[in-house]
Amino acid sequence: MNPSKPPQGDAYSLILDAIDIGVYKPGDRLVESDLAERLGVSRTPIREALQRLETQSLLERDGRSLIVATLDHNQMAELYVVRRELEGLAARLAAQHATEEEVRVLREMVCEDDALVGDSQALSRANRRFHEQIHLASHNRYLVQQLNLVHRTMALMATTSLAAQGRGELAQQEHGAIVAAIAARDAGAAEQALRHHISAAFMTRLKQDAGKRERR
Repeated sequence: MNPSKPPQGDAYSLILDAIDIGVYKPGDRLVESDLAERLGVSRTPIREALQRLETQSLLERDGRSLIVATLDHNQMAELYVVRRELEGLAARLAAQHATEEEVRVLREMVCEDDALVGDSQALSRANRRFHEQIHLASHNRYLVQQLNLVHRTMALMATTSLAAQGRGELAQQEHGAIVAAIAARDAGAAEQALRHHISAAFMTRLKQDAGKRERR
């Protein structure tokens, strides 16, 4: 087997990662033969991966073709409601179960990510790592699985709320408050801080969308 080519079974992960980092954006058409050539994977696992992604509502039908799904206003609102609840629970559990090492890692992430304010794309990637670290610190595998799906679906939003003026700095302050509550083992405060963080991001997203409609 050519070592430069990824294992056949990775087709799903490869396509998912490509959507996640914006190689394929909402509305982009995914063609089986093109994906097979680009990813160096045969068409059978590509076909199976596309079917799986469609089942997860990350892809949708456009006639006979599959395109990267686009979230409408109601879908976005529904997603943020679920995310706020699940993320809040993760923070609560992290305050109860995170090891001292996990708490230190979270603190270091906040400090290091402060340097990324002003670079919305880099900060967005760091933001996802930060949230994933909280998910893991909850020490609840089923919650982590559900949050992974939520964060994959977030990739269907073409822009990041961190691109809004001033949002990056505020988000970092909110991250600091979340970590402080987790470090203090204050489960209620940790949950509330993370729920507030998600609500603030949602409000920013709503304002971004309102601005887009106004410019049309």
